[in-house]
Amino acid sequence: MTHFMRLTALVLPICSAMLLASSTLGHANTTPAELIEALKTGKAVAIMRHAIAPGTGDPSNFDVNDCSTQRNLSEDGREQARRLGQTLRDNGLQEAAVYSSAWCRCQDTAELLGLGDHDVLPALNSFFGARHRADQQMAELREWLAGWNDEKPLILVTHQVVISALTGVYPRSGETVVFERSNGNDIRVLGSF
Repeated sequence: MTHFMRLTALVLPICSAMLLASSTLGHANTTPAELIEALKTGKAVAIMRHAIAPGTGDPSNFDVNDCSTQRNLSEDGREQARRLGQTLRDNGLQEAAVYSSAWCRCQDTAELLGLGDHDVLPALNSFFGARHRADQQMAELREWLAGWNDEKPLILVTHQVVISALTGVYPRSGETVVFERSNGNDIRVLGSF
């Protein structure tokens, strides 16, 4: 393989990902208040990366039913989740239907938002260490979203890999991506905060 071919093989996927991300961002100038209003009216859905949990992935002894074996929220992460919940309430979103990954850092984030009880939705679980599950899990999540018809605002708390696979956005810890559903499975990102 020539040097040019190796360079092209490395650069093309990066450029494609950047193009995908920029094309899905929709209205880059949409303010957080406008995004929250879209949530309140049911026009859009929020998908949030769990708050700050230092590290990457999970320890080798990871057990989804045992928080002591997981990477958990730091105190900064707990405060970040509380602040985000307060921001939503300050903008008139007092209650929401909140769904979370089974991971403790996601469930803790969902609880600390203070927008009501949360339910675990397996389609939001991380597949960071099991990429072979990504396509099936994303199909399940899209099917679940297509069937969602509750009148409450919808907030999903999950992991970077799930958000990136669904929206093309690579979110920071605690970042909330707001999107519209259209034509069944199509996702149109309105922005993030």
